Amino acid sequence: MQGSANLNIMIKAARKAGRSLVKDFREVENLQVSMKGAGDFVSRADVAAETILKEELMGARPTYGWLGEEGGGEDGQDPTRRWIVDPLDGTTNFLHGLPHWAVSIALEHKGKIVAGVVFDPAKDEMFYAEKGSGAWLNDSKRLRVSGRSRMIEAIFATGIPFAAKRTLPATLKDLARLMPECAGVRRFGSAALDLAYVAAGRYEGYWERELNIWDTAAGYLIAVEAGALVEGVREGQDPLESGSLLCANGQLFDHLAKTLRGD
Repeated sequence: MQGSANLNIMIKAARKAGRSLVKDFREVENLQVSMKGAGDFVSRADVAAETILKEELMGARPTYGWLGEEGGGEDGQDPTRRWIVDPLDGTTNFLHGLPHWAVSIALEHKGKIVAGVVFDPAKDEMFYAEKGSGAWLNDSKRLRVSGRSRMIEAIFATGIPFAAKRTLPATLKDLARLMPECAGVRRFGSAALDLAYVAAGRYEGYWERELNIWDTAAGYLIAVEAGALVEGVREGQDPLESGSLLCANGQLFDHLAKTLRGD
């Protein structure tokens, strides 16, 4: 797809940050066996990637606002536009040498996400979308959600909360309700890629609570542009602002929502 100037800037920035992260990722396996461990190193890799993204994105559009996982938020001279960035979604995977993590970049205009890029450097997969123009993978593959309509054939993805999060009991209830009805539930550890995989038809749906907007903004748009329905886990929630997101293809969305909401 021939994208806008902003989308091309985002793709270029994601690739540059991805190259930096891939170099660091090659060192993680060596650091895993050290007494100190890889945690500090990965934190530095994360911050370095965000620095690259900020230099590229703000260098090209210096009047836009900024919200990044590591560096926080800044208002721009243009109050209607903001970059929303997660330089390394899937940090725990990265830390353990698991090749499933992504660079996520979204552009917000007047409170709406209008462009999104999710780049998986380890697999060289660039998922991207612009509002009203569809969702795409790499140079030419148009993305569409899965056409499966039977729950028993469907695979869903979620995030299992780690120790610091409060929503483990709710997630365990979700799993107890859903797993008897479907073909399986996956927990791959990157919200951005989970949403991109729904867009690509690799999963039929995805849900998770306690997310940050930089985890989901780009993937949200990619999923919607590929035909997914997206709401909050609870009816009436804003999926981006609440951090509680439920996403699925049109055939299964209502059934998934009813199952998880306990209706």
